[in-house]
Amino acid sequence: MDKSTRYKIFNDPVHGFITVPKGIILKLIDHPYVQRLRRVRQLGLGYMVFPAAEHSRFSHALGALELGKRVLNNLREKDTTISDKEYEGTLIAILLHDIGHGPLSHTLEHTLVKDFNHEMMSLAVMKELNKEFDGALDTAIAIFTNQYKKKFLHQLISSQLDLDRLDYLSRDSFFTGVSEGRIGINRILKTMRVHKGNIVIEKKGIYAIENYIIARRLMYMQVYLHKTVLSADALIRAIFKRVRHLMDTKSNLEFASQSLKYFIEEQPSAKRQITKKMMAYYMQLDDYDVYLNIKFWALNNDKVLSDLCNRFLDRSLFRTTFFDSVPTDEQKEAIHQRTKLALKKLNLPYGNESAAYYYSFDRSYTEAYKYQNESIWILNDGNAVEFSKAADTKNIIALTEPVVKNFCVHLKEIDVH
Repeated sequence: MDKSTRYKIFNDPVHGFITVPKGIILKLIDHPYVQRLRRVRQLGLGYMVFPAAEHSRFSHALGALELGKRVLNNLREKDTTISDKEYEGTLIAILLHDIGHGPLSHTLEHTLVKDFNHEMMSLAVMKELNKEFDGALDTAIAIFTNQYKKKFLHQLISSQLDLDRLDYLSRDSFFTGVSEGRIGINRILKTMRVHKGNIVIEKKGIYAIENYIIARRLMYMQVYLHKTVLSADALIRAIFKRVRHLMDTKSNLEFASQSLKYFIEEQPSAKRQITKKMMAYYMQLDDYDVYLNIKFWALNNDKVLSDLCNRFLDRSLFRTTFFDSVPTDEQKEAIHQRTKLALKKLNLPYGNESAAYYYSFDRSYTEAYKYQNESIWILNDGNAVEFSKAADTKNIIALTEPVVKNFCVHLKEIDVH
């Protein structure tokens, strides 16, 4: 039998050739739920700043899968017992860890469904797939939910040094061209081992971990929380806020996507459970639904909605201004009044209600390394030492401090200071 018929090869620009054996994992990759991830951008609206950042959640899922194969093989070489069932279950959990992401990834995560995060949908989809594949995902679900006896397998999927982060940092760095995000993946994977049931890093990998934490901080500052990305995200949310208002006031609003219409009309909540109906509509949603509707709404008679949509399509974005402290009520009121004046000059509706769509206050939050609850452990002379104590540089402690920035997204025509 020709060995090439036993597996499928994907050519990945970040990790090289990714070999997937035929069987349950390849069947899952070919499933419509996973194929949908091809139509969801990994970085949401990041492409508005970094033109080549067009990569998808699908390529990220494959990349994380490849890293999973590598680290599991390495752990087996170091005499860690991992059965074939555990090996396959871990890879399935890694492949499907982001399957619950909606359109534009994180941008609309809390806009379409109340009391929700994408991990909830990922688990619901995995359970649905488990029914479809007659229980083949039992082990994967147990590992994903941290219910499996070997806790280190869950740590590969969700921890401060999981395969999700290792892939997206490398992938996002590659496609944005931000070289500060490059990390030594192979050294990190090769120095991983299991000690007393947990993932640790051998001492010779400590500098790769230091670089990883610094790279994560820099990627958040330069990419994920870039001021223009924050502006684009705010504009999208303003569009959906206006759409909800028009729906609530029974205005004439048409949709080009029935799936998106369901979430706007019904405003479902995931507080109690994710219903089959909710999941069915959610699994039909992707970036194209959002873009098609924005093009549709750009022609709407409502001047505010039309203007917001055209701004998005033409990349006529708002400006992001950072503050040294939380803006006062006086500052907020001043911005509100200046926004009204600017809208009047632009021949747009400038009442209090309309002006509220053209500015917003928020804060960004980053924490490069959490050493108190989810530590990274370094194996030193047979003992596991928390990373910040094992590192021989003082800057690691500084990287454990959260960075919080208050900001306002507003019309470029106004000065907020």
